[in-house]
Amino acid sequence: MSATSSAIKRLKKRREFLYVAKGTKAVRPGVVIQARRRGGDLSCGIGFTATKKVGNAVIRNRAKRRLRETARLLLPLHGQPGFDYVFIARAATPDREWPKLLEDVETALLSLAPSEAVGKAENKPERP
Repeated sequence: MSATSSAIKRLKKRREFLYVAKGTKAVRPGVVIQARRRGGDLSCGIGFTATKKVGNAVIRNRAKRRLRETARLLLPLHGQPGFDYVFIARAATPDREWPKLLEDVETALLSLAPSEAVGKAENKPERP
């Protein structure tokens, strides 16, 4: 496990979201995830957002609930300590099939992981 649920903090302020927006991002059909290394702290930060393009308030809230659940399941497995993540709902998020949404989030988190962390997880031998 890379990050534990006790070490996950919620991002709530606009400046925290803007800080993460300057980092890297992974775009998938069901979600966009932004990530950026946090300074000095090994805790993991997480925030959720959905624009009006997603739908009305009921649909946006459903999309954010689904993203919160995917983060609860997958961030402890694939999240990196010391990183902040912002999950952005897309138009497909509220109606996307659950296994596909989980796959979208998992592949996005893996692609955002630093290359040295991915290499250690896969136990690849180093080339001479």
